[in-house]
Amino acid sequence: MSTEKMGVTGHEPHTNPYSEIPKPTPLGVVANAIRGGLIGLAETIPGVSGGTVALVTGVYGRLIESAKNITDLPKAAKDGRFSQGLRRIDWWLLVPAAVGMLAVVFTMAGIMESFVTNQPVASRALFMGMIAVSVIIPFQETRPGALQQPGMKAKAAIVFAVFAIALFALTSMPQAEPTQPPLWLVLIAASVAICALVLPGVSGSFFLLVIGLYAPTMSAVHNRDFAYIGTFAVGALIGIVLFVRFLEWLLDHHHTLTLVAMSGLMLGSLRALWPWQSESNELQGIGSDWPLALGLFILGGAIVGVVAYAQHYFSKRDSID
Repeated sequence: MSTEKMGVTGHEPHTNPYSEIPKPTPLGVVANAIRGGLIGLAETIPGVSGGTVALVTGVYGRLIESAKNITDLPKAAKDGRFSQGLRRIDWWLLVPAAVGMLAVVFTMAGIMESFVTNQPVASRALFMGMIAVSVIIPFQETRPGALQQPGMKAKAAIVFAVFAIALFALTSMPQAEPTQPPLWLVLIAASVAICALVLPGVSGSFFLLVIGLYAPTMSAVHNRDFAYIGTFAVGALIGIVLFVRFLEWLLDHHHTLTLVAMSGLMLGSLRALWPWQSESNELQGIGSDWPLALGLFILGGAIVGVVAYAQHYFSKRDSID
């Protein structure tokens, strides 16, 4: 994806399609592991996008480019350029980042699962604040003047409303809390949730939360349920292979409307995060613990606001550089 489509990444694309990635310094490898850890931390928190953190830490463009290069390996093998194709992948970024990400995810999974399960009002209030502020993030990624094109504002308003209402209706349906979800559902959910690493502002953990798979997934990671984890990993791989190209096409041909749809989905998802709900997913009135909920709502919004500001700052600085 071009930097014009996806926002400034701070990295120019390689002019030679089969050029090798330069080896970083040892400090650079450690820095990539730390970046991976921050992305992993974001992926365990519903409402915080790993893609946004990757953009803020300056590795988003390299991650997307490497993901595309991985999906190009079959074609490279067919052309007799498999070894060259392997050298196009930024392993010096992917491997340390993956190690850092997995270390943090396995460390934080039990903590986050306990928080969501045992503190439903507090966790929903915190995540609701995060999502409420996150609604504006995709708009920051639109091209300058895109909404000023003839008829675009009307189209954007319709798309925004349709996706917001659709997800509001979907999250209003009674939801069961699966303690042992079927592996086929885990496979599909993982293939969709992984898109959070592709689109800044979209939270994969939040998607899992909405469909009732967040706590089971965190529990599986914490308890080392390798059947669940393996299925999730396969689903994530399928998602990367299928959706990276599809999202690239969407953002290439319908960039503004795709981002507007993402914002609509976020707005509609707020219904699922109303702090006071019955076990059957029915909304209830404000409880006596509203001061705590309000404080956490504000805290969640502030966290995402700081991340959004940092994203804007680094993007602006890189565009100047």
